[in-house]
Amino acid sequence: MNSKKLINDFSELVMFQHSVFSLPFIFIAMLVASAQVNGSGWFGWKLLVLGTLAAVCARNYAMGVNRYLDRDIDRLNPRTKHRPSVDGRVSEAQMLWFILLNAAAFIVVAYCINTLALLLSLPILLVLGAYTYFKRFSALAHLILGISLGLAPIAGEVAVSGAISWWSVSLAAGVTFWVAGFDLLYSLQDMEFDKAQGLHSIPSRFGSIKTMWIARVFHLLAVAFWSLFVMQAYLGLFAGLAIVFAALMLAYEHYLVSRDFTKIDRAFFTVNGYLGFVFLSLIIVEVM
Repeated sequence: MNSKKLINDFSELVMFQHSVFSLPFIFIAMLVASAQVNGSGWFGWKLLVLGTLAAVCARNYAMGVNRYLDRDIDRLNPRTKHRPSVDGRVSEAQMLWFILLNAAAFIVVAYCINTLALLLSLPILLVLGAYTYFKRFSALAHLILGISLGLAPIAGEVAVSGAISWWSVSLAAGVTFWVAGFDLLYSLQDMEFDKAQGLHSIPSRFGSIKTMWIARVFHLLAVAFWSLFVMQAYLGLFAGLAIVFAALMLAYEHYLVSRDFTKIDRAFFTVNGYLGFVFLSLIIVEVM
């Protein structure tokens, strides 16, 4: 088997490029925690490597579980029927091994970080695996996805300080509502399919107009919690600018989607990707 092709197929399977949504916020938490604990934002090469590995393994595990359990649904959806998990490029056995290896790697990395990280590793894996089940019986699946990525900042502080502070909880809550909000917009693409298949989502239950208003409320909550994070962590000007930039980018995202649903992908990938990295860059300037 062509190993390069297999790697490309797995990369497409888990949409590796979507790591841009969680990685910046685990690093933001690590930077702030290090500045508070060590007096310097730099937390060291060891934690940089371990934090990156933990985030990547957790995300690979979550996406692997999602793709494996959603094979029956994805096969029927015109938007997803060509995924590697559906068209046979990645077999069921390969997906199961991928899930198990990433789960094991995540636990090992957590063990290498500290005791609290290890204790939290299994509960985190349970939360990450729960998202796929929720959309089969509850429209709250969007929030479960948000919580899954929202765990990243808490994990970041745990890695550096071995503790959980209110500022990381606020940062995590902001990420939760940010992700849930843009997942609502992304789910508009599958609104009619979800209705036809009896799947639970906010768009299929409330329609596009109400969904867009709920997404706006979620993103207002995201900005509010991120502002609370800045205050609780006693950050200054550049962190404040990060909040302003995030608010402007989210407003632009809603402007794009409200004008044309065909621009959902642009809003989802481009706008949210830039938001995370600019937020991280400004926090680096703040703490360094």
